[in-house]
Amino acid sequence: MHFLKIYILSFCTLLLFNINAQQVKKAESGTFLLKNGNLHTVTSGTFIGDLLIKDGVIADIGKSISVSEAKIIDCSGKQIYPGLIDGGCRLGLVEIDAISLTNDFNELGDFVPHMKALTAVNPNAVAIPVTRVNGITTVFAKPDGGTFPGTGALIHLFGYNPDQMSAGSERVVMRFPSTGKRGRWDRRSEDDIKKDAEKAIKKINDIWDTANNYMKMDSAAKSENITLSTNNPQMLALLPIVSGKEPIFIEVNSKKDIESAIEWIIEKKYKAVFTGVAEGWRVADKLAKNGIPVITGPILSVPGRDNDSYDASYTNPSIMMKAGVKVAIRTDNAENVRNLPFNAGFAAAYGMGTEEALKAVTINTAEIFGVGDKIGSLDKGKIANLFICDGDPFETKTKIEYLFIKGWKIPLESRHTLLYDEFLDRTPGLK
Repeated sequence: MHFLKIYILSFCTLLLFNINAQQVKKAESGTFLLKNGNLHTVTSGTFIGDLLIKDGVIADIGKSISVSEAKIIDCSGKQIYPGLIDGGCRLGLVEIDAISLTNDFNELGDFVPHMKALTAVNPNAVAIPVTRVNGITTVFAKPDGGTFPGTGALIHLFGYNPDQMSAGSERVVMRFPSTGKRGRWDRRSEDDIKKDAEKAIKKINDIWDTANNYMKMDSAAKSENITLSTNNPQMLALLPIVSGKEPIFIEVNSKKDIESAIEWIIEKKYKAVFTGVAEGWRVADKLAKNGIPVITGPILSVPGRDNDSYDASYTNPSIMMKAGVKVAIRTDNAENVRNLPFNAGFAAAYGMGTEEALKAVTINTAEIFGVGDKIGSLDKGKIANLFICDGDPFETKTKIEYLFIKGWKIPLESRHTLLYDEFLDRTPGLK
């Protein structure tokens, strides 16, 4: 028994040392003055100057700022950018794609718009620190699955619970019915494909007709100070869309489907944002004419058709942008959301240009989500989501040296950096 106690004590001590060795440092709050940095404001050009972070926001930005109580960070020769925003991913909803028990982005049912991704976000997801070290501060954590898989949430990558992480924007996601083959394995005839598409369109039209009727009932009840006797969470989730207050986020990719989706929203007179839009380059003029913003990606992808050019995915954002479409970029990933800047880098290299590619992962995304007054650029009064680096953030060799989310200085540690440090200085070392 005595030996058993010693064994247990030794094991617990070893476990404690192991936990301490792997523990990520705490974030630091306070007032920070970033001096003499090259400020890439996104909305007001680029200049060398100072930026003051206080009470979680950018309290001031300009030349020769002086604050006695601030912690000064010398940014001479460094670049300061607003935090990057991923317009669509599964970060926080997935731990390991291949293990279903760790996936929480796909609810049962084809019509679950009321299911909120925000409630499923894991603030302690291992991939979150891995993502932050590449300058990404905010992502749209989105559901996936059926025609109406749920409501996605824009989240900041710092907080102890989902509510603390919320960036104040949630959007209902809808997958537009496909009017073509679902892949090489699809053996349906052309007639069967047409019938299935018509059936799917009728189904979503019936849902939206019901939502419109529910809105009329709700409006009538409110005008009479009456509470509806039945609570319908699905219809309640669609109310902001049918009332014109919020856009519906429509996942659509092929040329034919994009054209059908454009006709559909014109008929319904809804606000919409198209996501995915892999073949947006084929109908860029139509998207621009109808004022439909898009969130496209991943850019680091292969062409959708065998006869497409090898760079179809790379040039897709630039073709839409040049046509007049407001473009944001996403990774549509879980573990590798960290590659967002490199997706933007390919878009920049293949026609978009660095300035517009930067907008596609900052201010454009923020504006599409209705939070352009809060994040997406370096402007006085906005939330202090930003990073300091030694070069172009779209270059793989660039090192992020400081990162701030909601004014907190976030430690640039992750599972990757901890493993690197552990094996760089092995104890006991090899002989």
